[in-house]
Parts: sequence; C-alpha cells; structure tokens
Amino acid sequence: MPALEVLSPAGDSEKLRMAVTYGADAVYLAGPSFGMRAGAGCFGPEEMARAVDYCHSREVKVYVTCNTIPDDDELTALPAFLEQLDAAGADAVIAADLGVLRLCRKYAPRLDIHISTQAGVMNSETARFFHDLGASRVVLAREMSLELIRALRAKTPPALELEVFCHGAMCVSFSGRCLLSAYMTGRDANRGRCAQPCRWKYYLTEEKRPGAPMELVEDGGTYLYNARDLCMIDHLPALLEAGVSSIKIEGRTKSAYYAAAVTNAYRHGADAALAGEPLDAIWSREVYKVSHRPYSTGFFFGQPGQYTADACYFSQYDVVAMVEACDESGGACLTQRNRFFPGDELELLMPGQAPVTFTTGELYDEEGQSIPAANHPKMTLHMTLPVQAPPCSFLRKQRTEAISGHGVEPEGGI
Repeated sequence: MPALEVLSPAGDSEKLRMAVTYGADAVYLAGPSFGMRAGAGCFGPEEMARAVDYCHSREVKVYVTCNTIPDDDELTALPAFLEQLDAAGADAVIAADLGVLRLCRKYAPRLDIHISTQAGVMNSETARFFHDLGASRVVLAREMSLELIRALRAKTPPALELEVFCHGAMCVSFSGRCLLSAYMTGRDANRGRCAQPCRWKYYLTEEKRPGAPMELVEDGGTYLYNARDLCMIDHLPALLEAGVSSIKIEGRTKSAYYAAAVTNAYRHGADAALAGEPLDAIWSREVYKVSHRPYSTGFFFGQPGQYTADACYFSQYDVVAMVEACDESGGACLTQRNRFFPGDELELLMPGQAPVTFTTGELYDEEGQSIPAANHPKMTLHMTLPVQAPPCSFLRKQRTEAISGHGVEPEGGI
C-alpha cells in the first residue's frame, strides 16, 4: 500500500470509473444492502465482480461497505453477501458492528477487515482491541484532532493502518451515529436512510400562539445543526506526519464530476506530501470548483464551527460537456451536459493534469453541421480542443455570479 492512500467514493459504475481514471489508489462502494448510503447506487453480484476486475486490472483496491447496524432479521442475508464479496475478489469489508465483524471472518476469510468510523474509534485501546479481533485498519472517529491521532499512532501496532476522512460532508452527530432522522421521520440513519434533519430550518411554536411559529436563530442563522464540509487539501503533510495511512473522500451520492475533480486534487496533494514538496495552489483551488458547503478543517485543529445561514451548496462551475474521444489535433467528440456557446471561456479538466483554459470555437452537431449553441441535453457534438484530451475529460464553465465575486475562494486556499 502507498504511504498515503487516496481512497475515493464509487457510488455507481460511472463514478468508479472516474475515481480510478483520476488517480485513486482504492475505492469504496456498496452492495444492495448493509451500506450506509441507501440513496447511492449499488453493485449487484455481477456488477460487483466487474468492478473488482476493472479496478484490479489498474492496480486499484476495492473496499465494500458493510457498516450498518443490522438486526437479527437482516443478518440472515449477510453470510451469502459476504461469500459473494469473497468470490468477487474484493480487498476489504468496512464494518462497524461486532457481529458483522465475526461473520466477516467466518464467511469472507480472505478479505481484510476495516473498522468503520461508525464504530467511533477514539483511543488506542479500542484500536488495539479491533486489531486483536482481526482488523487490519481502523477508520478513526471524525472528532479526533491531529494531536490525538498522533498519540494513538504511537500506542498501536505499526501493522494497523489508520484511515481518516479528508474531504466532504460532515455529520453533526458523533461519527455519524445519529438518531434524529429515525426519531423524526422513521428513516434510520444507521441503516443508510438518513433524511438529513440536521440540514433543516427549525421553528418554535408557543403553546398560546399555535399559529405563529418563530424561527430559531443562532449566530444570525436558523440552520442550527448544519455542519460545514471538511477539506484538508492544504494539510496532507500534517496527516502523513501524524501516521495516517489512508485519506478518504466522502461522497458516494455525489456526481461523477465530483469524484473526478476531488480525486484529482487529492492525488496531487498526496504525491506532493510524499515527496516533501509544497502543493501547487492550482490543486487547492480545484476543490472550490465542485459543489460544496462552506469548508472547514473539521476537528483536526480544533472546533470546525457550524454554518447557520443556510444549508445550500455553493458551486462556481457547471460541467458543460464530457470528452468521449479526441484525436492528436484536438478534434473532439463530446457529450453535452449543460448549454454553452461559441466564444464561451471554458476549462478543460483532464486526468492527472492541471486544467487548461480556452475560448470555445466553432461547434458542430453529430452530422458535422455548424450549430449556434450546444443546447440539447446529452447531445453529441464536435469541436476543437486546445490539446489532445483523453476520454473522461470534462469541460466546465464558470458561473456569472462566481465571476462577479460570489462564492470565490479566498486567496491562498483554505
């Protein structure tokens, strides 16, 4: 395993392909059951086997989430699922429940066991306990500081790998163990069906004024439980120095573009950290070019703080097309994603490379006829790019409000 593994989300086959293409060392995904993201795409038996083959042919590992807290009725289906993962050749199972861990050892003995952040590992005794039970890795609680991680590393076996989340959405409850959703909506977060009540606006109704709800306000906002997103792109050397083995990007329910762009940024970040070199500011800026809530560094350096103004995502760019094929002269076949026009300034995002800015030239439809705009959803079109771009490259366009100043990242990154 590399000294700092980049672990990316693969919510479906397209996102898996993007994560692998843009530099992931490993991906995590789920089967139809036992995963903490019921809304994410899942991999059936045949698709799982194809996904593993695809990743292994590119020297990328596959970790399968099995981190819900199942009841006895649900457990009856687990042995067959674990045997399927073992047969498919997956590399590890991510588990949180002790009973699930025991069944993993029995029915999928070839697979490594990674202890999910849902288990809430905060100290070296717990980490050693799971290691004694056969775990090769623990995904540490998101509430740990760098100082606590460094101390835990010093007191645990070197063979036990430490994984942390480095980017993405944060849960207001302790390491995702939330009861709000189940209590308020009947959708159990611990079975992957969270309704995200932490992102809601809340009101108070007085007994004597039932028709006059009042907004609950804190720090000028009404979204009391809304956590900021995590972003550690500028602090990967510190994670490496603390003894972290793997950095995990959250986002199995997010877009294929998100999987590509964020993986690309953290791939360069990890490589720079391993080489002892400063990270080019290009990659710090990249994480602002995906949809995100206001960023923080989580609990690594203290309290992350809440963002109470709203629960919206910010996005500076829209993906306008994806490259399907491109020749040496830049003649490209594209699939449209959002409307754009000749004369628009675009950015070309390619695997492993810095983005290239250029002005759109003439556009042509599938028959080679000149067109005034790419305005039909998923249409096939042709244009000339400034460089030869591999398949899975993205064309994106900056939004007008971002150009005028709204949502632009601060100088120097985070």
